Amino acid sequence: MSKGNLFVFSGASGVGKSTVLSKVMQARDDLCFSVSATTRAPRAGEKNGVHYYFVSVDEFQNMIANHEMLEYDFHNETFYGTPKKQLDEKLVDKNVILDVEPVGAFNVKDAFPDATLIFVMPPDEEELERRLRSRGDTSPKQIELRLERAKWEMEQRFRYDYIVVNQDVDVCAQEILKIMAEKANEE
Repeated sequence: MSKGNLFVFSGASGVGKSTVLSKVMQARDDLCFSVSATTRAPRAGEKNGVHYYFVSVDEFQNMIANHEMLEYDFHNETFYGTPKKQLDEKLVDKNVILDVEPVGAFNVKDAFPDATLIFVMPPDEEELERRLRSRGDTSPKQIELRLERAKWEMEQRFRYDYIVVNQDVDVCAQEILKIMAEKANEE
């Protein structure tokens, strides 16, 4: 079996990565999503093992101690990370999408130098704030934490292989699909 490509996505909370990536996944049948682990509570409609692996802080820290995480970070009062085992299993025969924050993306690039890093930008900071506030599932304290974190994350975009702006979900998804097609043609 051939080894799949790894596409690593980052972008500030509220930029619309999940919506864009959903469209990208629908357009290609050779993609699968690497499910991250988190210590935050599930949002409405989220399922364990599908959207995230929802674990306790103790479970997450045990995964770190047992070297079961490819990358992890603590931000917005929550742990997030990528379990190694499921990523390795998926890369055997699929192209894998990984949605992580910048520190994690750079750690993944160190472990997988051929990974393609893509940063999704909002049209501007005002639109990002509007999107976060319109969700209706994020506390005012979390919104402020996420906006502060977003400033730092957006400064990191120049360390990525590609930067795409999510002004329009369909256009953004098409730009990402073009990048993936170009990567497939390199092989």
